Amino acid sequence: MSSKGTHEYQDDPRNADILIDINGEYFAREAARVSVFDSGFVLGDGIWEGLRVHNGKIAFLEQHLDRLYEGARALDMEMELEAPELAERLYRLLEKNNMSDGVHIRLMVSRGIKATPYQDPRVTITPPTIVIIPEYKQALPETAARGIRLFTVHVRRGYPDVQDPKLNSHSKLNCITACIQAAKAGADEALMLDPHGFVATCNSTHFFIVRKGEVWTSSGDYCLGGITRGNVIALCQQNGIPVSQKNFSLTDVYGADEAFVTGTFAGLAPVREIDGRIIGDGERGPMVERLQQLYLEMLEQECH
Repeated sequence: MSSKGTHEYQDDPRNADILIDINGEYFAREAARVSVFDSGFVLGDGIWEGLRVHNGKIAFLEQHLDRLYEGARALDMEMELEAPELAERLYRLLEKNNMSDGVHIRLMVSRGIKATPYQDPRVTITPPTIVIIPEYKQALPETAARGIRLFTVHVRRGYPDVQDPKLNSHSKLNCITACIQAAKAGADEALMLDPHGFVATCNSTHFFIVRKGEVWTSSGDYCLGGITRGNVIALCQQNGIPVSQKNFSLTDVYGADEAFVTGTFAGLAPVREIDGRIIGDGERGPMVERLQQLYLEMLEQECH
C-alpha cells in the first residue's frame, strides 16, 4: 500500500531483501528491531533525515548531516559518531546492499535506551540509537507532471517556544494530525498556517507560489529549514528568477498563477488544487517546469 501525495511510490520487490543498519550491525528487514525502552519508541525523542541516492552518491549529504547534528545539539544529545563517520556508515550500508540509484534512505537517531520508560533524558543508559533504512523508492513520474491537491487545515505550525518547527524531530504529531485532516477532506497533503494566519508550509513538504513571474515562499519562521527548499531558492537567485521569503495569506495563494511543493523525496511537484480552488489552469505551469529542470541539473551536478 503506497502513501499519497508527493510520497506516493511504486512498491519494489527488492526491498524485501534489504539489510538495515542498527548501531553499525546489519539485520534483515524482518529481524530489524529496537528496544521497547528506546527513547524514540517511548517518547519520540530523536531526530531524523530523509536522504536521496542518485548516481551512487547521497545528494546534499553535508547539508543533511549539518541539520541532523544541529538538531542533536539543540536536544542535548551526545552523538557517539562524528559526521564523517556517520557518512561512512551510510555508504558502507549502500555497498552492503549493492545499491547505487533510485534509493531513499531514512536515517533515524534516538537519544538511546532508557533504564525505565520515563521522559527525563538522565535515565538514558546507552549512546544514541542510530538506524539506517535504505529502500528502492522513487516518486511516481505522474507526481511531477500532474501534481497534487492540498487542503488548509486548522492545525497550525506553532511558536518555537512550544515545539520549534526547525527541529526535524521524531515527534511529528503536529504534522500527522494535519495530514489526517487533509486526508479526511480528500486531499493529498495539508497546507498549514502559522500562528498569525499566514501560510507556513505543508505537513511533509515546503510550499511555494508563483505570481506574475515571482516565486514566493513563507518567511521560514515556522517551518523546517528544508534542504530542497533552500536549494530551490538558491536556483532562483542564480537564474535571475525573482524570489521572496515573506508573509502571505490564502488570498494570495488562491490567486496564484502556479503553486508547487518541494522535498527530498520528490524534488519539485506542482500543486493543481487548494481548498477546492484550481490553481492557474490546473496544469503544471512554465515556472514549475523550468525549476524542475534546473533542480534536475543541480542534482546531476551534485551527484556526478
